[in-house]
Amino acid sequence: MRNLSISRAWDESKAIIAREGRLFTSVALALVALPALVTGVIRPGGVSDASTPIWVDVVMIFASLVALAGQLALIRLAIGPSITVGEAIRHGLTRMPVYLLAAILIIAALLLLAVPFGFALVALGVPMDRTPTALTPGAALVIVIYFAAATYLGVKMCLSATAASAEPIGAIAIIKRSWDLTDGHWWRLFGFLLLFFIAAVVLLVGAGAAVGAVDAILLGPLDPMSASALVLALVQAVLNTLITTVLAVMLARIYVQLAGRAEVTVPISGT
Repeated sequence: MRNLSISRAWDESKAIIAREGRLFTSVALALVALPALVTGVIRPGGVSDASTPIWVDVVMIFASLVALAGQLALIRLAIGPSITVGEAIRHGLTRMPVYLLAAILIIAALLLLAVPFGFALVALGVPMDRTPTALTPGAALVIVIYFAAATYLGVKMCLSATAASAEPIGAIAIIKRSWDLTDGHWWRLFGFLLLFFIAAVVLLVGAGAAVGAVDAILLGPLDPMSASALVLALVQAVLNTLITTVLAVMLARIYVQLAGRAEVTVPISGT
């Protein structure tokens, strides 16, 4: 088992982003910020109902796939060896279908894991028709156990994107690779991810609430395709791009440590 230093990964990430920020910005704007901006304008708040046109759902799905490719491209830039921005984008788009299949398999595993817990809740008298009901201690314990199991699997799969981007392997191998790389480092990775996502949620929720309040006063209701939606989407796209880039680079540097890869240079060309 290889050693893992989160502080070393953080120092490397800061150095890489500071030195090659223009290259990461180019990829992130094209494959992360733009999809986030489009989805924010056509569906403010991400809320959908029966009246939502089908083309909106299609655009949302397409934007999500582009964002997945962007994550893989950013990871590829952070891992090295040196490639151009265009090559990184092509790499992300090429590896995205395989990573998507791996993500679907992971989600399917989580849903399958929920089945016995669902039966346990039914046996404890919890209705499955969304009827509000007070949880008994037994039902609460079942939910906590499932949440703990899902969290465990989620952390074990946190390097699946880096494995998908760094190695020419299939979906099953991606899952196995992430599981093996994280072996013995679960608590350290859990602590990092927990702190990162808490900070990300605070940033996004705080900024979204502040901008939304100003929007409502100056530009009117937050309706699809409105000026208010555009302003909020711009702010959220910038924040989402920053968060995605930092997380992708951090996971890439963690992967480099755990995979035992030799130090390589990051991109030096932006074309």
